[in-house]
Amino acid sequence: MRPIGTATRGTTNPNRLRRMDRWIAATHGPALRRADRPVAVDLGYGAAPWTAVELLHRLRTAEPRTAVVGIEIDPERVAAAKPYEREGLTFRHGGFEIPLPERPDLIRAANVLRQYDEGEVAAVWRRLCARLAPGGLLVEGTCDEIGRRHVWVALGPEGPRTVTFATRLASLDRPSDLAERLPKALIHRNVPGEPVHAFLRDFDRAWAAAAPYAALGARQRWITAVRALSGDWPLADGVRRWRQGEITVKWAALQPNP
Repeated sequence: MRPIGTATRGTTNPNRLRRMDRWIAATHGPALRRADRPVAVDLGYGAAPWTAVELLHRLRTAEPRTAVVGIEIDPERVAAAKPYEREGLTFRHGGFEIPLPERPDLIRAANVLRQYDEGEVAAVWRRLCARLAPGGLLVEGTCDEIGRRHVWVALGPEGPRTVTFATRLASLDRPSDLAERLPKALIHRNVPGEPVHAFLRDFDRAWAAAAPYAALGARQRWITAVRALSGDWPLADGVRRWRQGEITVKWAALQPNP
């Protein structure tokens, strides 16, 4: 079968996806431990295999049996990654069809759909979710070049579940700075009248109100702002994740208007 999709620019850097990986290990680790043979896919890992290598290391802190398969649509990138194969880490040529005999327990697609049209995203999500094992997770999102700012959507076989905003707090001027890293399904919806715009507006207001806590550090200001935000928005995490510079919101609250 010819791979489904188109090649990305291939831009990648070591540690670029560390925030996403740590969130996956923390929140999806129990599901990996329940799996008979846990398999994770790094879809569209790019011109160098660093993100797949790092994903293996981070997921094995949660479940040492986890295997990672890097999948790339560009055969030259696959050939370049082959020397990095090791126990538990392999690389394959492919695309959105996910050319594996088994259904993976995790598919991570970071900075892949950014180049696609918004109207194509839902079909790609459905295709990838259909390849997940029962209880599996698809994580699809975008980050900046050095991993300071991320936004990703987590999806199960049934569809989207949550949206997570994650940042290096010391680099943050205001929460709406994260808007530039919204995934394709949301980035064009950051306009008045759309839920994601209202969320970021309210987050900026809570951040401004929490300014006195900046004297205690950016983390305390963030936690205070998020706690205030939780009164009006359905959050799916708690202070343990907030301390990492994260906030996870239920998808139903942010999904675009029809």
